Amino acid sequence: MPTTLVDSRVNPRFAGLCTFCRWPRLADVVAEHRPVDWVAYGVPFDGGVTYRPGARFGPRAIREASQYVKPFHLEFGVNVAERLSLADGGDAPVKPFDVRDTAEAVASFAAGLGDPTSRLLAVGGDHSIAYANIKATWERQGRPSGGLSLIHLDSHLDTVDVIWGEKWSHGSVFRRAIEDGLVDPRRMISIGVKGPLNTGADLDYARSVGATVITYEQMFRDGQQTLAQFLKHQVEEKRPSYLTFDIDVVDPAYAPGTGTPSVGGFTSAEALALLRRLRGVNLVGADVVEVLPDRDPAGITSLLAAHVLFEIIALTA
Repeated sequence: MPTTLVDSRVNPRFAGLCTFCRWPRLADVVAEHRPVDWVAYGVPFDGGVTYRPGARFGPRAIREASQYVKPFHLEFGVNVAERLSLADGGDAPVKPFDVRDTAEAVASFAAGLGDPTSRLLAVGGDHSIAYANIKATWERQGRPSGGLSLIHLDSHLDTVDVIWGEKWSHGSVFRRAIEDGLVDPRRMISIGVKGPLNTGADLDYARSVGATVITYEQMFRDGQQTLAQFLKHQVEEKRPSYLTFDIDVVDPAYAPGTGTPSVGGFTSAEALALLRRLRGVNLVGADVVEVLPDRDPAGITSLLAAHVLFEIIALTA
């Protein structure tokens, strides 16, 4: 059932309760709009960062920026809010001094959000929060053997084993998810990786477990064909797929508000076009992470993240 949105031509976007894209709060969704198709929720945590902190303020900034996100998708020709029931699930509880404890707390919170069939969209926060939403999504999908397929848009591989003696951080999230059987690395693709690495071991690990890596430079050579083939298999197999979007996959000229900026990446337009190519994939959960508002006084990074959120939702409309 569709969501009842606040009519912006009656009640202005700069007034009223601030929720993601002006969707109703989950607690306010009435029976006639159940089951809820997507529940977006914030995870205000940045205890897993290795450079600039501040992504804990990302969910609040993205909510603010999303007030001007409108429901009709121009390219798909569909009013997303008329096709889907959408809700803001609030913010998950976090344990600011512990990455692992936060992952457990957020996964437990997410497990109870919405209806059993509701897709979960976590808004971070640093990339370590993806583990919790992947786990909650994996469990909601019936714990598929081998794990979920993963579509990963990021400048970084996030397959580090240990950083500063710690195994849990925003740089190790997918290594932990693979080890715990939440993600099938043979059905994992990392897109947009760029910049110098601390060591080639992270790349070696990703490739050794069967993950597909397409660097930003490769996207303009043979990467398009590789991506097309991967997506073809995803659509044909209808395998449950999870999408994780790190805002730093976008060039900092377009998204300066992030903690680990990497130059030479996608423009905003390229990133949105790439997301639209995922239409037809059996998308069962997602996250948008690493927005650091105080590094972007103009707010263009939060605005982009709000539109990324909308594009992800639209893929299932």
